[in-house]
Amino acid sequence: MKERLMNKLERWSDVRKAQAEPAWGAVISMALGVFGLVTAEFLPASLLTPMAAELGVTEGQAGQAVTATAVVAFLASLLISATLKHMDRRRVLLGFSILLLASNLMVAFAPGYLLLLFGRVLLGVALGGFWSMSVAIAMRLVPEALVPRALSIILSGVSAATILAAPAGSYLGDIAGWRNVFLLAAGVAAIALAVQFATLPRMKPSGATGLRTLAEVVARPAMGRGMVAVMLVFTGHFAFFTYIRPFLETVTGVGIDALSGILLGFGVANFAGTLLAGAMIERSLRLTLISMPLLMAFLGFALVAFGYLPAAAAAMVALWGLAFGAVPVAWSTWLARTVPDQAESAGGLLVAAIQLAISIGAAAGGAVFDLTGGTGVFGTAAFVLLMAAAIILIGISARPASAVA
Repeated sequence: MKERLMNKLERWSDVRKAQAEPAWGAVISMALGVFGLVTAEFLPASLLTPMAAELGVTEGQAGQAVTATAVVAFLASLLISATLKHMDRRRVLLGFSILLLASNLMVAFAPGYLLLLFGRVLLGVALGGFWSMSVAIAMRLVPEALVPRALSIILSGVSAATILAAPAGSYLGDIAGWRNVFLLAAGVAAIALAVQFATLPRMKPSGATGLRTLAEVVARPAMGRGMVAVMLVFTGHFAFFTYIRPFLETVTGVGIDALSGILLGFGVANFAGTLLAGAMIERSLRLTLISMPLLMAFLGFALVAFGYLPAAAAAMVALWGLAFGAVPVAWSTWLARTVPDQAESAGGLLVAAIQLAISIGAAAGGAVFDLTGGTGVFGTAAFVLLMAAAIILIGISARPASAVA
């Protein structure tokens, strides 16, 4: 076991040494890919009604297009590295972008519901696979000291999609029809594919990435605690985010124009938080990991107490977006530093944990909302975030996690 671990570490060290100069063009191409993936993922939420009407299905059935993507993304995040363990990572990433392009075109031209659903399944494969490899690829594109900055650039694609996808999709869908919106998304995918083709270097697979490796990685003590903390942070956030609109409508009492403005403020602040995360992490990764859920917990309790004041609610929602913007970057950096020899397998576990946390946060938040309303959801989310901060404070460090013997 020790000899095998040393071989893995040597291969990883050779990969790190090979990338002496940062490949910022390739990093930007990955940010474009993330933007295209998350945009495609979010679009059905803003186009559900016209999609259902034209395809002759209920809105609930149309909504299963989102569910299919999430379920397949969960499975792909765990299995894709093992399935494609011998393939050049440049080809793998280009393949994901091709799947993204094909998915959008298939949805745009789908004559019926089943073909549309199949197109969303292709998106799930691309989404889960791309996310699971993003940390490992970032580690190979820039020197170690610049990994947090590279991750903040890559993840800024998420924030940009959060700002633009839903409002732009809804607006353009009313003007040009939902199919043309997906054609535009296909255009974004084509641009990302072209930039990736021009900038991504060849990257041979590094280290074993089989299913046995997944079990070995998750058995490392630091990984277990880290995955619990990740799930708590994302569960708390998505309990908050899923029910932010009904909270603002029922507790704060804002109309649709003010609601749109507050949500836009959240998205812009989230984008800023993602960009600031690199500098924060370079100063102290552990402080960033602890302080962000603590700030979000404080804001959750403050919204319960003062959320009836529109100006205060708008400011606190924006601050929450700023804080959460740093969270994915911080945990991705923690992964890169904690499991450097198996970043792809660990990345798959991280994505799977986040996908599961999203489902738990939305489902549990719905149950709490039905019982206690928006204030109950926000109070519960704040408590979950406090638990996450406590686990990080007590049991999470940024040192490499040794493999079990």
